Amino acid sequence: MDTKVTLSFNEEIIGKAKQFAEQNNISLSRLTEFLFKQITSGEYKSLDELPVADWVNQVAEGKAEYHTKARKRKDMKAEYFSSKK
Repeated sequence: MDTKVTLSFNEEIIGKAKQFAEQNNISLSRLTEFLFKQITSGEYKSLDELPVADWVNQVAEGKAEYHTKARKRKDMKAEYFSSKK
């Protein structure tokens, strides 16, 4: 059974990933599923150990940047309830 997931990526990266998927006759969802399967099928201790690391670096054109925001519980709760309306 498939499960829906919402992810946020850099628009340029997604564009390149879509092109790559199209060139290989696979949907972006199945490509992402393949990458997650690769990650979870081994005992990797870092991102550099992943067998897809070279591909990710080619698509990303540089080091990955992780952007996270500290969020308050109250704000997350409000966001959740507003999405249910």
